[in-house]
Amino acid sequence: MKIPLSPPNLDVVLARLDPEQFRQIYAASTPTVDGAYLHWDQLRHRAPPEGMTSEQWWAAVKLARGGMLQALPLSDKAGKPFLIATPEDVLIHLHHIDKDAAGHMEAAAALTTPENRERYLFRSTVEEAITSSQLEGAATTRRVAEDMLREGRKPRDHSECMIFNNFQAMALIRKISNEPITPIRILELHRILTEGTLDDPADAGRLRMTDDVQVVDNRDGTIIHQPPGHIELGARLEKLCAFANADDHTRPFVHPVLRAILLHFMIGYDHPFVDGNGRTARALFYWAIARRGYWLMEFVSISHYLRKAPSQYVRSYLHTETDDNDTTYFLLYQLELMRNAIQGLHEYLARKVSEQKSTERLLLGSWKLRNQLNHRQLALLTHALKHPGEVYRIDAHQRSHAVVYQTARSDLLALSELGLLNKQKTGKSFSFQVPRNLRESISKLAD
Repeated sequence: MKIPLSPPNLDVVLARLDPEQFRQIYAASTPTVDGAYLHWDQLRHRAPPEGMTSEQWWAAVKLARGGMLQALPLSDKAGKPFLIATPEDVLIHLHHIDKDAAGHMEAAAALTTPENRERYLFRSTVEEAITSSQLEGAATTRRVAEDMLREGRKPRDHSECMIFNNFQAMALIRKISNEPITPIRILELHRILTEGTLDDPADAGRLRMTDDVQVVDNRDGTIIHQPPGHIELGARLEKLCAFANADDHTRPFVHPVLRAILLHFMIGYDHPFVDGNGRTARALFYWAIARRGYWLMEFVSISHYLRKAPSQYVRSYLHTETDDNDTTYFLLYQLELMRNAIQGLHEYLARKVSEQKSTERLLLGSWKLRNQLNHRQLALLTHALKHPGEVYRIDAHQRSHAVVYQTARSDLLALSELGLLNKQKTGKSFSFQVPRNLRESISKLAD
């Protein structure tokens, strides 16, 4: 990846101005360009206002941002504080996230019933476990990974181990979401995420002990970030935990969503582990966002959207590093990604509600089925109608719906007795396959 060009030195640009040019720059000062919070590497390719050079235009932008930027109690490896600004786009994103992920219930009504909540939560956890691991090199098919997690079998290779570990870590995050975070807890989280996947097993759950860790672009070998020295990591982690645990009375005030994103940012910046930093950063983001009541985020996969454009993720880090530690670039990227994820969830839920209603209409035409099927069986048939030939196992059905084994067994046996699933022996247990003519079988049971 090409490292973004660092901005021109503001003091040097201003020193070259005559009074009239300075007046012109002051009059043109605005923190954004057509609503966008541009880095110098982006702005320099645009035509500057008439009578100004690109460097002078950048100076106007920087002067306007200077009044907005606020120092954070977080610093880079040289001890210089990171900065944060809240231009209009940040405020707009936060408004929608506050409404749609914390306080807005109507569009996500399907998640408010206990039976649906467990099913959708399992789905989102599986998705995050898979895509977060794929971002860091896991290579396995989605179908194989899903089957492993649903069936609860042990992972067979390195990639499956990464995904299995991520799934376990997300379960821990839900368990501790109401507790303060500590360095010990972060080390425990890292151990779960990396157990059985590192060259040196002792590195799981401990801070790196050397300075030979670098962030490198795998495509061309370019070193894009040299994290702080390992000797500093313990103190930096303590400081980061204090920032993560701060409440609304702490000054400077940082919006809870921005605080969660900055926690993610700092783990990526410090790179405190030999491997698994990205997975740890994303898991801690989920802890922070859940702790402050953004309940809907538990049902979305951030990594699913990060995976679509990983270069933008890296570039948002580089824009911060090359422009005086201004984290606003990273914040804006993550805020937009969060909103896309929330929108994607609402669209997914709308589709599922529509599919379930369609299935209900089909099934309610049968006197044998009316009032016989529970919500778990209905969900399975909704899926089965779209996947002829699919094979269901009792233990996978059990995990998908968070019920005991006997309940899951009864669900599938009842569907088999109705002729809606074909029971077959697989090893020492039974499995249940969707007949190719499932829709016809349902129709034959109609009045």
